[in-house]
Amino acid sequence: MSLNIQRRQAALDQAAFSDAIPPLLQRIYAARGVFNDSDCDLSLTHLLPPTCKGLEAAVARLVKALENDERILIVGDFDADGATSSALGMKVLRAFDARQVDFLVPNRFEYGYGLSPEIVAVAAESKPDLIVTVDNGISSLAGVDAANALGMDVVITDHHLPGSELPKALAIVNPNQPGCPFPSKALAGVGVMFYLLVALRAALNTAGWFKKQGIAPPKMADYLDLVALGTVADVVPLDHNNRILVHQGIRRIRAGLASPGIYALLEAGKRDPNHLQAADLGFVVGPRLNAAGRLDDMSLGIRCLLAEDPDKARELAGDLDRLNRERREIEQGMQQEALSHLENLQLNTDVLASGELPLGITLHDDTWHPGVVGLVASRIKERFHRPVIAFAPEDDEIVKGSGRSIPGVHIRDVLDSVDKRCPGAIVKFGGHAMAAGLSLKRDRLQDFSEAFAQVIDEQSDPELFVASLVSDGELGAGDLNEPLARQLLDAGPWGQHFPEPRFDGEFLLLNQRIVGEKHLKFVVAPLSNPQQAIDAIAFNIDVEQWPNPDVRRVRLYYALDINRFRGNEQLQLMVQSLEAV
Repeated sequence: MSLNIQRRQAALDQAAFSDAIPPLLQRIYAARGVFNDSDCDLSLTHLLPPTCKGLEAAVARLVKALENDERILIVGDFDADGATSSALGMKVLRAFDARQVDFLVPNRFEYGYGLSPEIVAVAAESKPDLIVTVDNGISSLAGVDAANALGMDVVITDHHLPGSELPKALAIVNPNQPGCPFPSKALAGVGVMFYLLVALRAALNTAGWFKKQGIAPPKMADYLDLVALGTVADVVPLDHNNRILVHQGIRRIRAGLASPGIYALLEAGKRDPNHLQAADLGFVVGPRLNAAGRLDDMSLGIRCLLAEDPDKARELAGDLDRLNRERREIEQGMQQEALSHLENLQLNTDVLASGELPLGITLHDDTWHPGVVGLVASRIKERFHRPVIAFAPEDDEIVKGSGRSIPGVHIRDVLDSVDKRCPGAIVKFGGHAMAAGLSLKRDRLQDFSEAFAQVIDEQSDPELFVASLVSDGELGAGDLNEPLARQLLDAGPWGQHFPEPRFDGEFLLLNQRIVGEKHLKFVVAPLSNPQQAIDAIAFNIDVEQWPNPDVRRVRLYYALDINRFRGNEQLQLMVQSLEAV
């Protein structure tokens, strides 16, 4: 099958860049909706001011808690965003001289997601005066009511989309709640918490709190390593504001100014912090943190991020690394079972073009691990380019699902429509455009599956389901060099809705070999300059097709990268897809 590559169109007629930005980079930026030098400036002076709805009430309650030495309990979520949000709150409030602050993360297997009445009962054992949720709470109607009934105030910080009714919390800080004037709706949970703490610091400073306590006002920029990690790991859109947060956090990690836990996790993943890229946070650090929440208890990940002693951080990072390896083994087995389910239903890649594959795929197996279904949904989604929900059992009556979607299909809105079409089937659901979670009555699985596919079919443009690779065009032989590769790496951070530059083109194939069992290491040369040998690598290739000694020319879809090995650096093409020409 030929590679389906579409080239981005850069609206350079709208651009107003200075000569300081090279023409190629201007084209790349313009294709991503960035049209001037100011939008490329990632200094902290361009960070949006804290104008979120609910900030004033939330800050006032936290000031009261500090002044009265009250017990503050941070209730987090069991993913990397929740872990970084919890660690951020703990670190900063302690730096503000809060003497009684602790955290609690619901175990997903016992309590499920969010501030549920059950987790409120657990929280009540430590008798907190104030509960602050991070990366959750916007849908916790019953949980907030339970906390209120027990005399505990609740401040919610969240970024998920609200339902039709909001919880009766003392304050809600969420840029996506109705009436919030904050311009960026793309903040991760850790970003929302960061803004609350920035506003709290300003209020405390104005009130003379730090002088009274005899401490210097902490610099909030010192905590941006955690904000960068949570933002990238949660795969929120990297708009200008989020790119500033991530860029500044990465700068601090590279400079040796980050938490020992982050360095320990990078070491476990064999990544050099001096050359850190956003992708390392998303694909190396984030999964190791998430493994704790998926298989065990996210408090392990939070303790790693909070560790001040490097040796203790390494010990905890080692535990997280072992959990991540276990998670990968479980996920691989579940993925194969999921593919077998599709084959048994005669739904395989051979019928993809015929239109027989449902536009929305649901999968269920009673042997699956509930902590890994989201990853399985993601892998199947990537393979078939369809929204996917994978279900695992919660008990005899309820199954828990995790869904992943494709661009153009808002999966939470789809679930809202399915809920109306199948009343009573969904116990609860939540999420955003690209990912969602739900609890479903087991005996309604078939009804749900049919409605899920029907709603997507009715509401979506068929062209959305034709997978394609999006390229920034072809590079000439003179552009295939280390300086350009470094320039592109430094022009990020790249990520969700601000994708890393990728290119396509035909090359001469000079040699090829398998490394690491299923990776293709090869050397290519531009057609216009056969003497210009360039290293390339493609991961997880089909070993039945490659290496192929009969192939002399290939078409590649790739990114420019720098391969660093034993002190040497050289250009390398990171190949996502290739085909013989």
